[in-house]
Amino acid sequence: MLVDGDDDLAPLTAGAAALGLTLSEEQLARFTGYCALLLEWNAHINLTAITDPAAIVTRHFLDSLTCLLALPAEWHERAITLLDVGAGAGFPGLALAIALPAWRVTLVEATGKKVRFLEAVIADLGLPNATAVVGRAEEVAHQPAYRGRFDMVTARALAALPTLLEYCAPFARVGGYVVAPKKGELAEEITRGRRAALALGARLLAPIPVTLPALADDRLLLAAQQERPCPPQYPRPAGAPAKRPLGG
Repeated sequence: MLVDGDDDLAPLTAGAAALGLTLSEEQLARFTGYCALLLEWNAHINLTAITDPAAIVTRHFLDSLTCLLALPAEWHERAITLLDVGAGAGFPGLALAIALPAWRVTLVEATGKKVRFLEAVIADLGLPNATAVVGRAEEVAHQPAYRGRFDMVTARALAALPTLLEYCAPFARVGGYVVAPKKGELAEEITRGRRAALALGARLLAPIPVTLPALADDRLLLAAQQERPCPPQYPRPAGAPAKRPLGG
């Protein structure tokens, strides 16, 4: 189990510094508490297959922070709005909420028990800048309170890029970004994702390699910038984005 000052946190502090962030003792304590809650709840509900605390630090916490590589550096200090689609156990959204307290983070998750976990983490760690919402992206994205409202929309391990973009782009404001951490052979996915982005009013950007030593395993960030409002018919009803993905 992690403890404050434990060497297991060294890759997180070093990696955050490489990304331009300095984590305070209070923030490191929150990451430690997050790890403890994740392991405690994971004994009862399926939140993560990674149960080694050191691996949680690198493969969940630090990996979440790499989303910053897709943004202009000056955005790091702004009070930007982030929406995390399919938030699951809170990656990358909650990790970013801890590291960037000026950000306002909304986590959308369809599974009620996972939302209860997110709410427990937010309450236990005292994160006033984070909120969890239960619902499917295909439905929440058509609600005026959420549509076209966010500077940054993230999704991790959610779907292939065309489907992921259909879930996420409707939440992004014009000029905002959709950011998806990815691994593996992605050439065909990127080709289809580029076509899907155009249909959704966005432009797919060049892949961004993640080069931190603790994550030297060919990770990429795939990002799209919203150039015009997403057409109102997207996302299509539940099931359609995955069964009939755009960009085919």
